[in-house]
Amino acid sequence: MVETRRGTEAGVAQAATSIVNRLGERLDELTDSVQHTLVTEIPELEGDAQLQELLRDNIEQNIDTAFSTIRHSIPIEHVEPPTTALEYARRLAQRGVSANALVRAYRLGHQIVLDRALGETRIAKLDPQLSLDVYEHITVALFTYVDWITQQVISTHQTEHDRWLSNQNSVRTLKVHELLDDADIDVDAMTTAIAYPLNRIHLAAIVWYRQPEGGDELLLMERFIQQLAQSVGAQESSLFISVDRLTGWAWIPLAVEAAPDAVARARAFAGARADGPWITLGNPLSGVEGFRRSHRQAHDARTVAVALGAKAQRVTAASDPGVSTAALLGHNLDAARSWVGAVLGPLAAPTDGDERLRDTLRVFLRSGSSYKAAAEELHLHVNSVKYRVHRAVERRGRAIGDDRLDIEVALLLCHWYGAMVLG
Repeated sequence: MVETRRGTEAGVAQAATSIVNRLGERLDELTDSVQHTLVTEIPELEGDAQLQELLRDNIEQNIDTAFSTIRHSIPIEHVEPPTTALEYARRLAQRGVSANALVRAYRLGHQIVLDRALGETRIAKLDPQLSLDVYEHITVALFTYVDWITQQVISTHQTEHDRWLSNQNSVRTLKVHELLDDADIDVDAMTTAIAYPLNRIHLAAIVWYRQPEGGDELLLMERFIQQLAQSVGAQESSLFISVDRLTGWAWIPLAVEAAPDAVARARAFAGARADGPWITLGNPLSGVEGFRRSHRQAHDARTVAVALGAKAQRVTAASDPGVSTAALLGHNLDAARSWVGAVLGPLAAPTDGDERLRDTLRVFLRSGSSYKAAAEELHLHVNSVKYRVHRAVERRGRAIGDDRLDIEVALLLCHWYGAMVLG
């Protein structure tokens, strides 16, 4: 009897391993499905592209780790929590996302993976009793893992939440958020509360690191903003507040004479710092409303820069051609992709050749349909520009007519978002 039971247990374990291996072969698709469900069902988990990338890695590593416990019969006490699971919990705590949202995410993810495992078990067409035993084996293993990992991430979330509140200059940060919320404020009192001159011209910036830099990211970013302020000629102290451990908001007060070339000087300084954070800049604007608007512009520019990922320039400014428009239209990239394909046709193909044609046509149209002006900007011969524009129109499949504005906007989206809006 003992040998028979052992043989049965071995058979169940082997069949369960086969099931999770088949699921593992489609790990990317399973991860995407879980992420889509979590973001749809739990609005608190919506965030910028950087946070979404971390969420995806977190989901993928959790699933892979859970499957490994089944493949190799690893006791839960011997499992190490995935690094991304703990980091994602910290990042949510830093952004004020509740622990309840985190717990619910694991429960929903657990249910999706269980449903897929049930589907694979049915497809396997095992003996009915073996099928039940296999599914029970997988269910117990996944429940044990989720119960264990949830305890780990909640503990991490709570610890980070407590640390964040104790370290953060909460009064100043709350006052800045109050100011940004368009509240009716007493300017003099707010200036005193945040220790920053609101009656100046303001250059807003958002800085961030795409990856941790050893734990001193906030200190590095604040120091970077102080140096940036000096480089643009600021005579008074800048304002810096942290959003999370990798992201900060900043404002630099400018004198009237320093404002016109402040963005260019900031770009030159930040662009030369290969070890510095990524940065987006608003336009220099005056007064309380300028404080708010410049920040919104920097935020919109960051939407574009983060979406581009590694292809983004280290410095992106709201004044860069097309950035503001791209930010407005980039909140639904799935819809943008469909629209770009409808407007550009085959010209929206993700090939190097089509990219050259799109860039040439974009510059040509932006230059008032001047071959000469486009040639000068692109450093090409006029005849080369003419050839590329003709080929671009041919690739699109129809002439440029009343939909010229649509074409320009579609080309602009291709320029800033690249493969994310291409067919």
